[in-house]
Amino acid sequence: MQDSLQLADFFRSLSSHFVFNMASDAGLLEQMSVNPWFASLPLSEQRTMISESELVRLSSGEHLFRRGDAPTALCGLVNGRLKASTLREDGKEAILVLLEPGNWFGQASLLNGLTRSHDITALEPAEVLTIKATVFETLMQRYTFVRAIAVLESIHTNLLYQMIEDATLHSTRARVARRLLRLAYGDLTMAVDSRADIAVSQDVLAMMLGITRQTLALELKEMAARGAVALRYGRIEIVSTKILKTFETYE
Repeated sequence: MQDSLQLADFFRSLSSHFVFNMASDAGLLEQMSVNPWFASLPLSEQRTMISESELVRLSSGEHLFRRGDAPTALCGLVNGRLKASTLREDGKEAILVLLEPGNWFGQASLLNGLTRSHDITALEPAEVLTIKATVFETLMQRYTFVRAIAVLESIHTNLLYQMIEDATLHSTRARVARRLLRLAYGDLTMAVDSRADIAVSQDVLAMMLGITRQTLALELKEMAARGAVALRYGRIEIVSTKILKTFETYE
């Protein structure tokens, strides 16, 4: 009789754990679907990625991985903000891109087997889903997942080419305008709709552009004077996208 009661208790606890995981997965599915790439995947692939993930919590300033680390997982940001950065020859930090909730990243090193090419650091407390390399390899046996990763890699490659074009072909003022417009769509997210309020400090934006804080301040001051942006504490507001776009081809 006692054994039967213990067995019943075991199955009840197992059932409640299963229901909790289903509810938790459903919540994560909704959170990650804010990203256009993830939202475009078949529901079966979305569910598989969520169910096969492990949750990692980061404190502000903590690294998810460092340049030179072996690739161990595909990553998806649940909440918080991360920066992808590296150090220049002069030792100063260069921020390549900002990551926001819904962004998936880290697939390149898993595909080519090379070490991580940059640091990923939390700008604030963050939670990240990680799909281990062994699980990633298993998922890569599925056509729909392979195609999804190919699309993700093409998105990241296109962003890289845009950054190279900005750095080599455009003036500083045009680069500032183009990056602000890109940040309005979530930078790496490339969201369908833009946002007017960009939560980025001038220090961070200067490091993203590879220019001094003083140079950036002068360019933003001119844009603000013409009614393109408004400068707020720790953020920049796009007042007129139309006016800001006139700076994109500034020589």
